[in-house]
Amino acid sequence: MSCPHKEASPEEVARATVHYASYLQLDKVLGSQLPLSQHAEGRTKPVHDEHLFIVVHQVFELWFKQILAELFSVRHILLQEVVDESHMLAITTRLNRVVMIMNLFPDQFAILETMTPMDFLDFRDMLAPASGFQSLQFRILENLLGVNEGTRSKAKDGHGYADEHSGQAKEILAESKEGPSLLEALEKWLERTPGLDDTGFNFPERYAQAVKGLLAEEKATADSASLTEEQRESKLSDHQRDETFFTSLLDAEQHANEIAKGLRRLSHRATLGALLIFLYRDEPRFNEPYKLLQLLMDIDSCLLKWRHSHVNMVQRYLGTRAGTGGSSGYYYLRSTVSDRYKVFLDLFNLSSFILPRRHIPPLTDEMRSLLTSHNSGATASGATPVRDHPCFADAAVGDNLKKLITSTGLNLYSS
Repeated sequence: MSCPHKEASPEEVARATVHYASYLQLDKVLGSQLPLSQHAEGRTKPVHDEHLFIVVHQVFELWFKQILAELFSVRHILLQEVVDESHMLAITTRLNRVVMIMNLFPDQFAILETMTPMDFLDFRDMLAPASGFQSLQFRILENLLGVNEGTRSKAKDGHGYADEHSGQAKEILAESKEGPSLLEALEKWLERTPGLDDTGFNFPERYAQAVKGLLAEEKATADSASLTEEQRESKLSDHQRDETFFTSLLDAEQHANEIAKGLRRLSHRATLGALLIFLYRDEPRFNEPYKLLQLLMDIDSCLLKWRHSHVNMVQRYLGTRAGTGGSSGYYYLRSTVSDRYKVFLDLFNLSSFILPRRHIPPLTDEMRSLLTSHNSGATASGATPVRDHPCFADAAVGDNLKKLITSTGLNLYSS
């Protein structure tokens, strides 16, 4: 039995005094909706719907913060020299959480659309020059994922998003571009996919032979005497297109040319690693990696849907008028709804290289054994287990960015 007169420790006092409102800092959260219209000249009360407008955008920013927490932790794990398989479930769980959050975004716009265009005009002019284009967290999210800087649309007068920020915010943006993106972390991870080396399963060579067999089968079908001349020409055209397409993947030099032209982003080896996972996803050790790749594509799809919902909402409220920040509004936003803003487009396009099951190279006994038995969970010799690493222990995240994303006092970004 504990002594009834024992003095409580500081930790016990803190637990005893914690309260729902103080824990969630509700005084700050619920006190941060400050409509500009409440101070507008000639008004005795704020515009009713401005409160909704503020809340919806604040919720977006809170979700962005949570998404960054998940993605920074995933990137940290993937950047380890040895990715312990026991962490794959954590990766897919966190990516799935990001997808579920992003799936909410179109509905948040739907809530905002309960406000009519005329209601919006009651306070819109008071917002200038503020604009969603200035969202710092969203730009950090784009940089973290790996949105291609060279294909971004310019919002106004040829200026980019960084021109909307100054001081520490601009430094944070610069830091968010310096560290490896999630796409780059994925590339390095895929390049280590088992089965790629010519001293083992040698997937590239086996896949090339399987493609050769598939193309020979297509050619034989095209040469069939039972086809009409028109059918034969169509089949031969398909065969020649497939041959050119497969060669662009199998030939490392042609793949490099595709990268140089901006048509692909993942290295030749990483692309083959992803294809290997796609084709043999039913093998136990490839189950979670396959889910990881699918979830990254889901994130791209969710962001594309979000951008599309945003475009439709802006057109509904403003038509083709300029945005509050001076951008072209609808026309600028419409330009972002395209494959140029997809980060993991290479993964989507891998479906072009999926073979019919009868042509997939059979696994050797050694390779099947490798993909059936999971590793013991040991990390590289002398390495600290990933879960013990602070997420920002490396130089991938600058000091200003660390301050922003850990400003709550909680290290949301540890793995």
